[in-house]
Amino acid sequence: MKKFVSVMASALVIAGILAGCGSASTGSGSGAPSASTSGTSEDVYRIAIVQPMSHTSLDQIRDTIVSELEASGKSVEITTENANGDSTALSTILSNCKAEGVDLVVPIATSTAQSAKAVFDGDGTPIVFAAVSDPAAAGLTGDDCQYITGVSNNIPAAEIVKLIFNFQPDCRKIGFLYTSSEANSVSTINAAKAYCDQEGIAYEEVSIANLSELQTAAETLISRGVDALYTGNDNSIASAMATYTDVAYAAGIPVYCGADSMVADGGFATIGVNYVQLGEQVADMVLKILDGAAPADLPYETLSDYAKFVNLQAASRFGADFPDSAYMDYDVLVEADGTSHFGT
Repeated sequence: MKKFVSVMASALVIAGILAGCGSASTGSGSGAPSASTSGTSEDVYRIAIVQPMSHTSLDQIRDTIVSELEASGKSVEITTENANGDSTALSTILSNCKAEGVDLVVPIATSTAQSAKAVFDGDGTPIVFAAVSDPAAAGLTGDDCQYITGVSNNIPAAEIVKLIFNFQPDCRKIGFLYTSSEANSVSTINAAKAYCDQEGIAYEEVSIANLSELQTAAETLISRGVDALYTGNDNSIASAMATYTDVAYAAGIPVYCGADSMVADGGFATIGVNYVQLGEQVADMVLKILDGAAPADLPYETLSDYAKFVNLQAASRFGADFPDSAYMDYDVLVEADGTSHFGT
């Protein structure tokens, strides 16, 4: 790990993937941090933030981490990377980061964290993951993970089901929809199903292999008579909320989600992840390591609090007639007229 000083300006460097770790393909539009640099001193601490694709939740995590690190006063040079939905590109991106000799890697989402572990292979480079639902199941804990820590976006299964019954106490059947290749999403749904089995709550489930199957999957669940749909921390589906909600709301079925950003993008309600808070916790762990803490001495964290948000425009789209009492303790993220408070 290279030494660093705390008197230099922060830097954000984005270059081409093939030229090294810096990437010109952030795929995040105007949300991507702008590039700036103050020099190339060997004492600058170089950090790579890598995400598997671009959607509201992942971009929000990235931007929060960048802003928190830049505001810290530490000498950091931050590179952001985006695989743009190409899972095979993650290994190449991370290998380039390793070749460039980055001092710390922040992989966002489970697949990215698993790729980072494989590429860096215990070489001593700290890995601070963000938004991994089940770190143990993902192989990110244990004796071979002494340089790995981070923040999980796990949501208690009981809270997921209670969210639905808060608005629909007479719900007879829940539909769970998720991407089969996303370990984080599968883990969340498995926990919710186990809770439903324990409590005698009926459910149906459909998984998709890719987004081309999303509309049909939602239609299948609706045809099976579900009263509510739930999707947890699923990166693929989060990137296609319009398709998902168009099908559900046309049938009068609410869509419950695992993140505030998914509600901002059209879902009805969440008790789940506030990704600004998650990004802040990740940045705090990174800063502790910059100050000399060993990752092995920093057990991975879960969120200290959960977000509770509703989208009133979504409610009007599926014809909600819930009593005012159901909305107590929920913050309005999107008004009935479409005005969004997301990120404010």
